[in-house]
Amino acid sequence: MRADRLVATLLLMQTRGRVTAAELAAELEVSVATARRDLEALSAAGIPVYPQPGRHGGWSLVGGARTDLTGLTSAEAQALFLLAGPAAGVSPAARSALRKLVRALPAPFRADAQAAATATLVDPAGWGERAGSRPEIVDRLQDAVVRRRRIRFAYRGAERVADPWGLVDKDDIWYLIAGTERGRRTFRVDRVGELVVTTETVEPPAGFDLGEAWQTVVGEVEEKRAGTRAELLIEERFAWVLRDHFGRHCEQLEVLADGRARLRVGAPTPRDIARTLAGWGAMVEVLDPPAVRAELARIGAELSERYRPRTTP
Repeated sequence: MRADRLVATLLLMQTRGRVTAAELAAELEVSVATARRDLEALSAAGIPVYPQPGRHGGWSLVGGARTDLTGLTSAEAQALFLLAGPAAGVSPAARSALRKLVRALPAPFRADAQAAATATLVDPAGWGERAGSRPEIVDRLQDAVVRRRRIRFAYRGAERVADPWGLVDKDDIWYLIAGTERGRRTFRVDRVGELVVTTETVEPPAGFDLGEAWQTVVGEVEEKRAGTRAELLIEERFAWVLRDHFGRHCEQLEVLADGRARLRVGAPTPRDIARTLAGWGAMVEVLDPPAVRAELARIGAELSERYRPRTTP
């Protein structure tokens, strides 16, 4: 759910006291189905929003119409900002709205609400790996981030102690950004086991920004994933296929007079690039480096030998 739409939904409900999905859809210029899903998402996240059946029914906030958020409990405020925070990451207007909502909360709740809003980041760009279901442990880790509690957990056969700074949902694969005795580390959440949330209170480094930290992590990973780069020619109308496969590791440099596009692609090794391009046959011409050309020649020779016609005696 988009954070700006979530904020608008809450403010509209506070103003009117009760709204129908159709009224909300008209106000926010979305479909009735989308409006209904948004309302259900708020309710499922623990926000005190509930439906009233009947001819004059609709959706209401517990306690009726209000002009501020002082009626929310601490847990409800955290649920709201955990839901809205990740979606606000890409929208300056939504971030501004969330800041206003934080100021509207009772003073004792503001620190936890702000922590909840910045606890999770969504990065929709995948790394080519199909994700499984959302790990159940995510909720406990989010709680540890918001409450600023040191954690102990099993990871790759060893016990780790870390200060959780934030979680990242990268195309449905979750990562934990945390501080350790060796500095900042990144852990895949689906590999975390035997989690213990301690009572020790911790604080992230001064000026820590989850978005900036994650961009550093992505840069480091991408550098390793693109250890080899190759330049090639392919008909421009097919360039999108390679861009779709190589993702951010594919850059279109120019379009030649003959209609072919010159691309630069990257992968960990020359063999990885050659395996991807081999199926294109003569439709792709690799210009550089020689290592990728040699790998393609090797693959071609092996296929030719394996499938050349055999004469019968």
